Amino acid sequence: MIVKKISEVLGTKVYTDSGDFFGEIEEVNLHENRIDGWRIKVGNSVTSLIGGARGVIIPHQFVRAVNDIFIISKSALPSSGPEMEDLDQDLI
Repeated sequence: MIVKKISEVLGTKVYTDSGDFFGEIEEVNLHENRIDGWRIKVGNSVTSLIGGARGVIIPHQFVRAVNDIFIISKSALPSSGPEMEDLDQDLI
């Protein structure tokens, strides 16, 4: 197992488990000395899906892998509607 410092993870690119680019790690939220969630600065293609916000907080339970990139579960994203399908088509 590879152990990373939190400072090494900041700025890491975030992708969904289906391979879509989501954003970059901006900050970590700690609670009682444990990782509670991650603040992610979202990419331009995702901003419209989350109401124009520049970032989101993803609970740590939705993180699937941390290494050179971050992989989060697609279920952490807003529900799949027509806008999400458009995003998936744009990324193909």
